[in-house]
Amino acid sequence: MTASPNTVLSFEGGNALSAFRAAVLLPRLQAACPRIEAVHARHVHWVWSEAPLDQPALDKLAALLTYGDPYAGPSAGELVVVTPRLGTVSPWASKATDIAHNCGLPIRRVERVTEFRVVLKSGLIAGLTGGSKPLSAEERDAVAGILHDRMTESVAFERGGAAHLFDELPGKPMESVDVLGAGRAALEAANRSFGLALSDDEIDYLVDAFTGLARNPTDVELMMFAQANSEHCRHKIFNASFAIDGQQQERSMFQMIRHTEQCSPQHTVVAYSDNASVMEGGAIE
Repeated sequence: MTASPNTVLSFEGGNALSAFRAAVLLPRLQAACPRIEAVHARHVHWVWSEAPLDQPALDKLAALLTYGDPYAGPSAGELVVVTPRLGTVSPWASKATDIAHNCGLPIRRVERVTEFRVVLKSGLIAGLTGGSKPLSAEERDAVAGILHDRMTESVAFERGGAAHLFDELPGKPMESVDVLGAGRAALEAANRSFGLALSDDEIDYLVDAFTGLARNPTDVELMMFAQANSEHCRHKIFNASFAIDGQQQERSMFQMIRHTEQCSPQHTVVAYSDNASVMEGGAIE
């Protein structure tokens, strides 16, 4: 564990790459750079708090972040750090931060990154000098492209680069879509430029709704509407009212699921609370 003056901590974690996954990944890396001999990876956790944590909190945090097989790979080799996409909060972070809060830890956020160590073969000159020729910029970029998903992840080439996960970026100003002035055409253009994937009936609904409100929608409202109405969003279905054979049901589907816990709440500490649930466990040695 290391600490810095701005209350950002790093906790080294366990192995992040199984032998099977390493065996699958290695040929792809060698296709980009034949000098690559092996690849290893470990998790590193970054924790952001508003003030320095006391020793009991540090001990509790270290215990929470100790899991899985220990890392037994090298500490040398080309370093590629794969982080969640900068400017976002990963699903893992959302759940892990909730767990930390429910354990009484006063942190703002915890994120997990993966540090890859790419081991290079030693050539003749490297054997004489005791090292390997480092990857060229082109080779490094090719390796990084294989190790991360640029849609959801970012990459750095030193451990400290992961601390930028907690940089607070300035928010972009909201934009309005001129439905009142340009009508349906403005919403169709926004649908294409924002990638909202709105259906024709949803566009008609929005035009009628905001015309009735006598104001233009913002890009934030349109994005939230598109997400909430996506077939991939369970809230649309699980939180909606519904009828069976014309009979309106008393509870939504999600309320029915929650009703089970309400009828049998024993041993439940936290249930259905912002992606986190906690149950009482038995005594352990």
